[in-house]
Amino acid sequence: MVLTEKETNVIKDLQTQEQSCIKKYQSYGKQAKDEELRNLFARLEKEEQKHFDSLGQVLTGKVPCSDCNDSDGKDYKPKATYDSLSNSEDKQTDCFLATDCIGTEKLVSSEYNSNVFNFGDSDLRKLLADIQIEEQNHAEMLYKYKQANGMS
Repeated sequence: MVLTEKETNVIKDLQTQEQSCIKKYQSYGKQAKDEELRNLFARLEKEEQKHFDSLGQVLTGKVPCSDCNDSDGKDYKPKATYDSLSNSEDKQTDCFLATDCIGTEKLVSSEYNSNVFNFGDSDLRKLLADIQIEEQNHAEMLYKYKQANGMS
C-alpha cells in the first residue's frame, strides 16, 4: 500500500498523539499514589505503544491486522483504594491524574473519529476505527477507576 502525502501526514500526526499518551502515562505512573492506578497507567502505556507501532507499520506500507479489543472497558473492575468519604491529598492527586487522562483519551478518540475518513483503504480504516474504540475503552477504564474510588 502506498500512502498519499496527506495520508502520510495524518498518520504522523496520529503517531504524535500516541507518543504524547505514552509519555503522559509514563509520567503519571510515577506520580500516582495508588498502586491500582499505577498499574492501570502502565497497562495503558503499553496499549498506546502498540497503537504507535501499528501506525509505524502503516508508514512502511503494511497495515497490521486489527483485532479490536472492545471489551477492556466493559470488563475492567478496579479495586478501590480510597473510600467515597475520604478526601486525602493522595486521593486528590490521583483523581486529577485520572481525570486529565480521560480528557486526553477523549481528544485522541476524536482525532481517530475525524481522520478515519481521510483514507480509502478499508483495512486501514478498520485499523483506525479499532484504535478509536480502544481509546474509548481507556477512558472507560479510567472512569471506572474514579467511580470505584469515590472520585466521580
